[in-house]
Amino acid sequence: MNRFGEMHCSIAQAVGVLAEPWTPLILRDLFLGLRRFDDLVEDLGISRNLLTRRLEHLIAAGVVERRLYQERPARYDYVLTEAGRDVVPALMTLMAWGDRWSTPPGGPPALLVHSCGRTFTPVVTCPHCGGEATAGTVKAVRGPGAAQGPGTMLLAASGG
Repeated sequence: MNRFGEMHCSIAQAVGVLAEPWTPLILRDLFLGLRRFDDLVEDLGISRNLLTRRLEHLIAAGVVERRLYQERPARYDYVLTEAGRDVVPALMTLMAWGDRWSTPPGGPPALLVHSCGRTFTPVVTCPHCGGEATAGTVKAVRGPGAAQGPGTMLLAASGG
C-alpha cells in the first residue's frame, strides 16, 4: 500500500488514485470511447488480471463506473463517472506536455478538436484574467485545509 493517501496534499491524493501504471492510459481509452473489457485489453496490450485490478481500483475510487449491458453471461461496459470526466483536462495537459517534450516519430499521434471545430493545444489559464498559468506565473499559498503532516511541510509552515 502506498502512503499517498496519508498525505494531506491534493496532489498526493490524486496520485494515489490516478498515477498507478496503466491508469492514465485506461482513462484515455475510456474517454476516447472504448467501453468493453476485451477492447481495453486489445488496445492497451495489458494483461487481463492487471486490467481487472486497475478497473476495480478506479471503480472503488469513484472514477469509473461498471454498467451491465448483458445479463447471461454478465457483461459490463466501463464508463467515466463525473470524477473521471473531470480528470480528462489533466490528461489533455499531460498529452500536450508529451507532444512538446517527447513527441513520437512523425509528430503527435492525436490532435484535440474543440466543440467549436478548431484544433488546439491545452493551456491552463487563470479564470480571472485569462493569463497562462505556468510555474513562473503561479505560486501556492496555504489553503484552508493546510495541516502539518507528511507531504505538507512547506505549506503548513508558510503561515500564509
